[in-house]
Amino acid sequence: MKAPLAERIRPKTLEDYISQDHLVGATGILTQSIKRGIIPSMIFWGPPGTGKTTLAEIIAQESKRPFYALSAINAGVKDVREVIEKAKGSNGLFTPKNPILFIDEIHRFSKSQQDSLLAAVEKGWITLIGATTENPSFEVIPALLSRCQVYTLNAFTKADLEALLNRALIVDEELKEKNISIIENEALFRVSGGDGRKLLNTFELIVNSIGDETVEITNEKVLQIVQKNTVLYDKTGEQHYDIISAFIKSIRGSDPNGAVYWLARMIEGGEDLKFIARRLVISASEDIGLANPTAIIMANNIFQAVSVIGYPESRILLSQCAIYLATSPKSNASYMAIGKAQAAVKQTGDLSIPIHLRNAPTKLMKELGYGEDYKYSHDYPGNFTYQEYLPDDLVNTPFYEPGENAREKQTKDFLHQRWQGKYNY
Repeated sequence: MKAPLAERIRPKTLEDYISQDHLVGATGILTQSIKRGIIPSMIFWGPPGTGKTTLAEIIAQESKRPFYALSAINAGVKDVREVIEKAKGSNGLFTPKNPILFIDEIHRFSKSQQDSLLAAVEKGWITLIGATTENPSFEVIPALLSRCQVYTLNAFTKADLEALLNRALIVDEELKEKNISIIENEALFRVSGGDGRKLLNTFELIVNSIGDETVEITNEKVLQIVQKNTVLYDKTGEQHYDIISAFIKSIRGSDPNGAVYWLARMIEGGEDLKFIARRLVISASEDIGLANPTAIIMANNIFQAVSVIGYPESRILLSQCAIYLATSPKSNASYMAIGKAQAAVKQTGDLSIPIHLRNAPTKLMKELGYGEDYKYSHDYPGNFTYQEYLPDDLVNTPFYEPGENAREKQTKDFLHQRWQGKYNY
């Protein structure tokens, strides 16, 4: 069976590797590690098709280490132990560098499976490289996470995708046999969603669907062929992020019917139930937030319940939560507030902390005035007194702006009464 385009042109060296300059550029941290011959155990965290597997293989190749690979989808503790024993056997007099064990989708490993890696990593029998699309803080056990460096891989930019396509046209023998002209590429890039593998496989699908020796690719042709063959992406899981996006946007848009439909698509497609539940927790804060603080409580409880109960009963819990969130009042005020505050921090840097807000644990600090003139709110009527809590350069800057829902209107009235127009509430 012919290998797909993405596999046929998989890079073998760092020079051919596209994107992730922060890791493998001239001054990238992994580039420097390879040059020094010091390869730590690490977790690659990033969306699909960003080169996690390829990068692991290149690191092994360029550091001249034995390479073992497992997929967490179909490997168990027995498989892990067998590979570790092989690795220990290959780590001898003539191969002084410890082997690399690559585990794809490591977030799918259970706690016991991850535990089975600890001793091998700790004793240096292997250098572990794990790949995950999920936040390792949630999905990798703390003991293993503490022994690994976490490196984030980013979705491909437009420039990355263009470079990837150009490389395919130059390197792949089958494509070179055709006269391919890319008239328009916007739809092709949009469909890929920053996923390099999806871009290449979609591109090959389009070229093969046209079937002529001379191939002209336009936005219209891309959309026609992709829509006709959408089922192909479902089967390979490449609509993973598109469907979760539709699900969350249905909740944000207060459409319970859309939410339940996309939920059903994910359940029928075998999606990880904890992945769905985790996105519900995020939505409860990002899209509902202070308009209905109970939403985050329900979503978190559903997440905990799904972790214990599993399929098929969890589908009912997820449906309940999705409908509740979709029909709840909405506010993104908390989400916007932290974004504005982070932007201010990046723009203004480490502004001086007002001296009355500083801690004064030592005599010297007290003599320097730390904490002086601080007003203890509980000493005043209504547990409030007017004083400044922001650095001088940010005085009167409103980061949180209450929404127009009933709950936050009450919050706005409360703040207006307290601060008497200071933040224009």
